[in-house]
Amino acid sequence: MQCLPSLRHMNGSLLFTVFSLIFFGLINSAQASLFDDILQALKNMVDCSSCHATLVTLQTAAFQGDDTFNSVFIQLCDALKLADPDVCQGTLSTTGPIIAHDLRSINASDQTAGRLCDALFGFCSSNVSTPFTVPLPPPKANNAPPVPPSERREPFQVVHISDVHIDREYTVGAEANCTKTICCRNFPDQAGRNITEPAEPNGNHNCDSPISLADSMLEAVNDINPKFVIFTGDVVDHANWLSNQLDVTNDLEEFNADLLLKVNTQVFPSLGRHHDSSPVNAFARKTSMTANDSQWVFDLESAGWEQWIGNQASDQVRHDSGSYAALVPETNLVILSVNTQYWYKQNFWLYDSDEFQPDPNDVLAFMVGQLQAAEDAGQKVWVIGHIPLGSEDIMEDQSNYYDQILQRYKDTIVGQFFGHSHKDQFQIAYSNYNEQTAANAVSAALIGPALTPTSGNPAFKVYDVDPDTFSVMNMRVIFSNTSDPSFQVEPKWELLYDARETYGPLVGLPDDSELTPAFWHNLTKVFEKNNTAFQLYNTFLSRGSLVKACDEACKSNTICDQRAFRSENNCDTPSGGVSLGRRDIGSSFSFVDDECEGSGIRSLLYEMRAKLQT
Repeated sequence: MQCLPSLRHMNGSLLFTVFSLIFFGLINSAQASLFDDILQALKNMVDCSSCHATLVTLQTAAFQGDDTFNSVFIQLCDALKLADPDVCQGTLSTTGPIIAHDLRSINASDQTAGRLCDALFGFCSSNVSTPFTVPLPPPKANNAPPVPPSERREPFQVVHISDVHIDREYTVGAEANCTKTICCRNFPDQAGRNITEPAEPNGNHNCDSPISLADSMLEAVNDINPKFVIFTGDVVDHANWLSNQLDVTNDLEEFNADLLLKVNTQVFPSLGRHHDSSPVNAFARKTSMTANDSQWVFDLESAGWEQWIGNQASDQVRHDSGSYAALVPETNLVILSVNTQYWYKQNFWLYDSDEFQPDPNDVLAFMVGQLQAAEDAGQKVWVIGHIPLGSEDIMEDQSNYYDQILQRYKDTIVGQFFGHSHKDQFQIAYSNYNEQTAANAVSAALIGPALTPTSGNPAFKVYDVDPDTFSVMNMRVIFSNTSDPSFQVEPKWELLYDARETYGPLVGLPDDSELTPAFWHNLTKVFEKNNTAFQLYNTFLSRGSLVKACDEACKSNTICDQRAFRSENNCDTPSGGVSLGRRDIGSSFSFVDDECEGSGIRSLLYEMRAKLQT
């Protein structure tokens, strides 16, 4: 058998597993040869060039069909003990066919293949965008910058919630310290085992949000009595390997019903990431030659959100791939909700064509149309979405093109709000990224923390908003302390910090000033010199729980990322093959694959390569 010479170089455990599979007829000799070829390719992958070579090997498996492609990787996952067998099976059997489809559709040496290498293995990431000029209407000749009001009126409050990740199968008394990426469930393969850490009523850091915790947060939101609520996505739990369309549908519908029943004000939602679709990461482009699409998600949320956003915006959700624009009643403020999933590196449907597609599903064009309409009407706009445009896992191309739109409409866009990282963060956009100064700071994106305890203490944000300019005057973070003895009886929601009180004195913020982009830039200057202030920020990232140590190198990366609301400017280019432990948030910067992805295929492939090269 041709594969034997290289098989003998495997470690003993893996070699025994392969021969056992062959002996018991679970893989035939041809599949064993393919198994060996892929194994060697993964072991030899050390840079971008060898990653392209690996894709050639993977194409061979893809052209033998989805079943063969899935089978080889499932057996590798099992043989290397990367995860429990059900996690290997579920993750790779749902995502594997999308990757196999990609490999059958592209040239393994072309640019798209390089992007796929980045998405799967962390190689070939260049932080360079493809040159493209977004078609934009010219600005009005007399379009002067806005003039602040001479006297400010009383601000109104807006609540920002994100990444609730409600596990509707959370079971009190189930194992909270399990072998999977998410626990506190009665998993069939763990039946009969002794419970070492029973799940308590209101959550655990190894588990997603129980319904009781989500209900408690919504009650706390009502106590704020906000004018409206923004929700920046991710409803479904992290048990990705079990994801199916029926369960995702039920989760989305139930959360919409919860918001309607339990929140006493209007809600403006945005689509979450891959968790809110099935299979995970499955947002196919209109140009994809496949029967798979996400129209069922858009139809579902169009109906579910209509009660808040109205008929016209609801129709946009259905026909504009999940994006919409809606006017806040009794104001001159438009909420522009954009579906960021078509710019997300882990949406593997983005790699099934070598044709350059600068605006998948015309999301950017939709933005331009709505922003121009707002400018013509003299309205202001808040952009909300799930993934911040400076994150490492956003495509450099679309992040750059989004920035072009932002620069054109910087006087119309007065707020930007995102989630996804599970952390309390901000990112600044500049008119000139080569000269990052307070004077060049044109916008700041505020990133909401998560409800799910997997990332720290559950939290949400409250903004004080000027009723004339619609700019943020202050930001407060409300959290529930999981280490409080009363948490498991009844979570208490209290102030963690007040941005104006905590950060204002550090930068000399005037009493009547907004939290401008210049304010956030000046705060990063303080962080560079004042390590005590920076370490306080680092503690706030996870709301005082699961705090990760952040040394000078980490601090430098974090500040770089704060100044990068354009992904090509961040400092998070991954080094290929770095293995991130499951449930590991990583560093304080924005590489969020394991934390937000759960048991994603990228984390499995990273760990697979790491084990093969040790």
